[in-house]
Order: sequence, then structure tokens, then C-alpha cells
Amino acid sequence: MELNQYLSMFIDESKEHLQAMNDNLLSLESSPEDVSIVHNIFRSAHTLKGMSATMGFEDLASLTHEMENVLDLVRNSKLKMDSFIFDWIFKSLDALEAMVEDIIQGGTGKLDVSEIVAALKSIVSGDYLKGGAASSAAVKKQDSAQEPVLDEFQLSIIQQSIEAGLAVCLIDVTVREDCVLKAARAYMVFNVLEQNGEVIKSTPSVEDIEQERFDNSFSVFFISSTDKDSLEKQVGSVSEIEKATVTLLTQAKLDELMSPPASSAQAEVAAAVAEAPRASAAPTSPAAESKKPAGNAPVANRTIRVDIERLDTLMNLFSELLIDRVRLEQLASEIKRSDLTETVEHMTRVSSDLQNIVLKLRMVPIDTVFNRFPRMIRDVAKTLDKKVDLVITGADTELDRTVIDEIGDPLVHLLRNSVDHGVEPVSDRINAGKSETGTIHLRAYHSGNHVFIEIEDDGRGINREKVLSIAVKNGVIQQDQAAKMTDEEVYMLLFASGFSTADKISDISGRGVGLDVVKTKIESLGGTVQVESKWGKGSKFSVQLPLTLSIISAMLIRLGEEKYAIPLSSIVETAAIKREQIRMVHGNRMIDYRNSVIPLVPLGNLFDVPGLAVSITGDTQIVVIRKGERLAALVVEEFIGQQEIVLKSLGKYLTNLFAVSGATILGDGQVALIIDTNALIK
Repeated sequence: MELNQYLSMFIDESKEHLQAMNDNLLSLESSPEDVSIVHNIFRSAHTLKGMSATMGFEDLASLTHEMENVLDLVRNSKLKMDSFIFDWIFKSLDALEAMVEDIIQGGTGKLDVSEIVAALKSIVSGDYLKGGAASSAAVKKQDSAQEPVLDEFQLSIIQQSIEAGLAVCLIDVTVREDCVLKAARAYMVFNVLEQNGEVIKSTPSVEDIEQERFDNSFSVFFISSTDKDSLEKQVGSVSEIEKATVTLLTQAKLDELMSPPASSAQAEVAAAVAEAPRASAAPTSPAAESKKPAGNAPVANRTIRVDIERLDTLMNLFSELLIDRVRLEQLASEIKRSDLTETVEHMTRVSSDLQNIVLKLRMVPIDTVFNRFPRMIRDVAKTLDKKVDLVITGADTELDRTVIDEIGDPLVHLLRNSVDHGVEPVSDRINAGKSETGTIHLRAYHSGNHVFIEIEDDGRGINREKVLSIAVKNGVIQQDQAAKMTDEEVYMLLFASGFSTADKISDISGRGVGLDVVKTKIESLGGTVQVESKWGKGSKFSVQLPLTLSIISAMLIRLGEEKYAIPLSSIVETAAIKREQIRMVHGNRMIDYRNSVIPLVPLGNLFDVPGLAVSITGDTQIVVIRKGERLAALVVEEFIGQQEIVLKSLGKYLTNLFAVSGATILGDGQVALIIDTNALIK
């Protein structure tokens, strides 16, 4: 059996389980008494171990097994979590991530984890409380402890399920004698079971099944959402499975299994189960560990992974189709044949639905990046002996996959910077009249054809004078320039190469590497970064990124002899204003708008458009645009109408154009520039 074809699936799912364990461990650290969280961590660890063993990555499976030993004691109330256990479980997760990364790079996933294993064994034996190392004899003694056929929680789940009228089964599976990889077939059986209900316990132990330390059969206690015949048929249809026998359990049969003496067949099952104190689940999500309602069977996995290049090709092809569609709509309106018009209208509706699907295929929630940060903040804060809360909002904001892949590292630098330079030590915060726990807000939201990501802390803020003195000392600016610089210009000096305000070099900061890399990476993605700060109150870093979508909805406008497109997502409304509504404030035109005053931007003059006939002395057409909470009004000559447009790059030679994000080809073959409205609002 060729396992390489499953490697990409293994890597993706391993990352998901490691992330889930990190998230749940952080939650458990906040609520150490919540056993349900331990069940969730155990489930992910168990699944990862099964996958690793099946793929032949024994070191990864072995370390996960040692983690399971600790988690099993915790979930069975034989051990209470403390800071020592949390630290070593986190270190175990870091090691597992390093192993998976090695596999991604083409390695075998091997890593020296002897220190971690020794610590985990000492936790299991209890020696860590005495300050001693774990002894193998103590571990073996712990492992050999006998437990009932079903523990109290598992038995309770099964009894409640029987009382609720659900189908509780004992499934005996027999693998063909000539089967080469019995463990792989068993894993496939567990996948089938996951799609039809919840596994409560397996016999023999799951680790024995994964290591092929069983004859040709195994059994599972199972709560099913599928009828008996269908279940037997599905399990039996797995390749190289000789037969699958499903026995419905009643309360009477369950009592027989739990009470000695039992019948020979039942005693066999009971003995096998008793040998597996840790094997309370299949390599998938069991009810006993997640505490899900027994009747809620998981939904089958209905997702597939697609190469990003194929999505790029699909997007480009549809972009060309959209241009032709707009041209057909224009021709149909000129020819005015009813049958042609009806056909074009139908094609427009179908292609619009297709367009929505194509766009969504490339979009990924930014949560895929954000979910790694709580663990990182926890570690950095602990290293610096600070107390920090990370508050995440807008994690469901979607970004193009290409941007998602690149934005992670810049955000890591900005967040570490906030913890190190922004949030003060506990004593300093108390002296300043603040709470001892600092707060960092990580926000994401859409604005126009862009996504904004903000990192705001309630720390000490940025010391303008200190930044200026370091900048002058390092030769970044001259002394006579310093007094003339605005606060925003001073804060942007932080992004100069080699610049650092740290008083001493540490593992976290002080080497002058970080913010310059952040600025370079964000600008390479077509984005910008800005800084706001109030001394003693905190700082805010705002990152603006393009959605990089190929297709957007836009309002087409005319200015003189030229046509322009304004992304519809950035438009608040269109209106007409009179001369008396315009005010002059410090030499700038402003207008009254809904109980506020907003700037009036003469777009034609700004772009130096030829043949401009717009005068802002009489009635004037305007488009009100938004960037976050800020508004502005753009003066236009004529509204053409709303249209779906294809966003095209202007190429390598026309870069960094002010307020222009690209161009589009209209149905009549003309080219219209797409306005970057965010550049027009300061």
C-alpha cells in the first residue's frame, strides 16, 4: 500500500489536531477543573497518534502516547493539572509541531524528546512532586492498573443512550487472514463508524490495534444513528474486512458484560477491554470524551482539498467570461431581440451564481492565522513575567488565500512587539493606576476592497522623544528634522532597518530586526501599515491589505473624457449637493453630512482629468465613501451605473500609483481605472 498519497492529508489533519490541542490547553489553563476540555485534548491526541502510527512515524506516535498517559490520569480524576504539567504538555505540543514540520520538509519526523518523555513519565509516576525523575518501574505499574470493562462515565453514557431509545451496539470486526496492513484497515473501519455514530470504547486497546498487536478481530462499543443492517454492510464493505457482526445491547446484556461471571464470549470481550485503561475511543471523536449528546452523530466529511494553482486558473478563466458577458449584455440592449435578451438575462443569472462560488472558493477566514496567537501571547507573557489578555474580534473576516499565507509572520512580530514594548510589567501597571493584566486587541474587518487588521494595546505607548533621540543617534534623521516631524512620522521611524527602542537585547526583542521586516512584507502584498499612540495610554498598529479579488462589484462613473470604477463595498451612498452646503475649513472644502462635517474631494482635479466639465459652484453629484469610521465625499460628473468588473493589475511598470488599485476592461472595450478609495481618506 503506497502511503505517500496520504501524506498531504496527514500533514493537514495533524496541523488541525495540534492547533485544537493548543486551543483547548489554553482554555484548560483558564479552567483547570473542566474535565470536558481534557476529553477534547485526549481525543485529538489519540487521533494524531493513530494517524502517525498508520503512516509509520513512530517517534511522533510514541510522544503522543506519553501525553495520553498524563491526560488519561487527569480525565479520570487521578491527577490535577498544575503549572508544571501545563508547561510540559505545551513543550510536548511544540515538539510534535517540530516533528510535523520536519515531515513537511521531507524528513522522517525524528526528534530528541528524551527530556520531555522523562518529564511526562515523572508526572505519571508522581515523582515530579518529589523533584525526582520518573522510573520505568513506576510507569509500568501505573500502566498495568486494571479498570472495569467500562468506566463510570462511559457506562453512564451507554445507559442514558439505551434509556433514550438509541441503538447501542457491540460490533465484532474480523479482518481477513491474508491482510497485509491490519492497522490501516482498522483505521478505515473507525472512520466509517465516526460517520454513523459515536465510539465509546474499543477492544483490544487502540494502541495495540494501531501497532497490529491483535489477531484478526477487534470489538467496539458503539452508539449508532444507523440501523443494524446498514451498519454491518458499511463496515463489511471496507476492503479486506471479512465480516462485521453488530449486536444490539439492551440493559440486561450490558449488566451481563459488567458483572462476573460472564459467558465465555462476553468474558473474552471484557478481558480484552480491561487491558486497555486508556483505550476509551477510536482514532476519531468519541462521545465519552467530548460529552456530546449521544444521539448527535457527526456529519460525514464533505470537503476536498484543491491545489491553489487550479483555483487561480479557474479565476482567470471566469474573469474572461465575465468580460464577454458584459459585452453580450451591451449587444443585446442594442439589437433588442426578445429571445436574445432573455437568453442573455438567463446567462447573467447563472454566471452571477457561478461568480459567487468562484470567489468564495479562494476566500479563507483569517481565523486560520489568528488561532495560533493566543498560545504565542501566553508563552511570551510568561517569559517576560507579564499578565496579558488577548481579545480577538473579526476572526471570521475572509481574505484571499495568497494573502493569508503571507500575513502570519508580520502579525507575529507586531503582537510580540505589543507584549514586550507595549504592555508594562505588573508593578508598573499598578503604579500607573491600571489593572495588573494588560489587554491586547486583535481586530479584523472589511473596508472597501481592503481588509484592515488592528493590533491595539493598553500599555505605555510610544515615547516620542526616545524614538527621536535614537533615530538621530543612529543617523536615521538629522537633528534639525526632529522638531518638524509629526507624531505619525516619528512613529513610522520604528520601521527603519535596525531600529530598536529596547534597553537590552533579549530573546524577544532588542536586535533591531522585526518591524522593518513587517513593513517590507506588508508593502510587498500591496498593503500599508500605520501607527497611532498616546503616551501612557497605549498604541495601535493598523495594517491595510488588499483582498486581491479578481472580480468586484463597482459603481462606474464618468469624469470628463474618462471612466472610473469605485468599489461598491466602500460606497455609503450617492447624492447631489448644492453650493450652500459647501464650507471652507482651513482652506479645505467640507460639506454637512448627516449631523457631521466631511471633506469634499474634487476627484477630477485630483486626477487631472482632461475635458472636465464639473463645477462645484452649482449642483454637484457626489459619492460618499467610507474607510473604517471616517467618511469623505467624492465629486463626480456622471453616474454610469453598477457593474461587475474584473480587476486587472497595471503591471510591473505602473506601480505605487496614487489612489489607483488597478484597471478593468468594460463591455465596449474601454479601460476604466479602479479607484482606491482608502488612499483618499486620511
